[in-house]
Amino acid sequence: MLIFDGDYPMAFGALDLNRDLTRPLQEVRNPSDPPKMAAWNDGETMASLPEMRRGGVAAALVKIVGRIRQPNSPIWGYSSGDNAYAAARGHLAYYEILAQRGQARLLASSAALDAHIAAWETETDRADLPVGLVLGMEGADPILWPEQVHEWWTAGLRVVSLAHYGISVYAHGTGRPGGLLPPAAALLAEMDKAGMILDLTHTSDEAFWQALDLFGGPLLASHQNCRALVPGERQFSDAQLKAILARGAVVGASMDTWMLYDSGIDWGGDIPPRRDHFPRDAVTLADLADHIDHVCQLAGNTDQAAIGGDTDGQGGRDGAPLEIDTVADYRRLANILADRNYGDDAIAGVMYRNWQRFYSKSLPAA
Repeated sequence: MLIFDGDYPMAFGALDLNRDLTRPLQEVRNPSDPPKMAAWNDGETMASLPEMRRGGVAAALVKIVGRIRQPNSPIWGYSSGDNAYAAARGHLAYYEILAQRGQARLLASSAALDAHIAAWETETDRADLPVGLVLGMEGADPILWPEQVHEWWTAGLRVVSLAHYGISVYAHGTGRPGGLLPPAAALLAEMDKAGMILDLTHTSDEAFWQALDLFGGPLLASHQNCRALVPGERQFSDAQLKAILARGAVVGASMDTWMLYDSGIDWGGDIPPRRDHFPRDAVTLADLADHIDHVCQLAGNTDQAAIGGDTDGQGGRDGAPLEIDTVADYRRLANILADRNYGDDAIAGVMYRNWQRFYSKSLPAA
């Protein structure tokens, strides 16, 4: 059984946390010369390219990130748009060099995606296979003016979300109520022209509905859970989920335990340490399956629910469900779904084929 991870901010781990993700995972977790600049614990890392191959993670939506600092923002950002753009281009360059070295394959078209998945499905020895990468941008701040979307498209970017935490150039995001900002309409129009996919994850409620009215292209939610099960505006309400499901979106269930712990969190301030609020065994893969079930019930099918790990972007192993030690353990979800009477085709859909089918339809043909 293959896995398609719907959200992996890989370049953040490589560049911002200074991890060599071409190494076996145990070497990433225990570097012989620990980097002095790393702000997060390397020992909690869940993914590296060899670990993805070992676990059958054939492909992922990987992220380019470059936030601009805003007043009272809940998390760090760059001091200018130029700095954010340059950092984002660095993330892009990281994915490009992985592809040049044969470590990864950039999946910018449906033809490339389908050929890549077919190769993974037929090859039994995956130790040297490139991992497939669809390029996405988490928060649109590195798009310095709306027409620059086309520059990013030419470079291979295929998915863009409007905001991340706090306020972006284009919209209010997690933790900050409010709608779209003045440049957003032009950005969404240029995204439509280019064929870009809109990721609605992290978009505030008001901005969500406004974006749906303005954008006519394909939609997804890369790492998003259900407000009906866990309170808080970081999750989508049933009305929001129904609206994007009706337009063909796939919803990736996030492995972030703050989005699975049933007491929820106030996203308006600093994100508190998890262990101050709940033990690691309080959240399991059964909780993740509940969100997948909920999306399937709202959709009336099993074709629009998938995995959206937020792999290592949510703090790594300590922020993942109890059964998850590495990204290879995402396959444990299949057994839980089988115990809930999901058939083989439905399980394969959730694990990888729903994302494959969505991107095959939404990416340019060649």
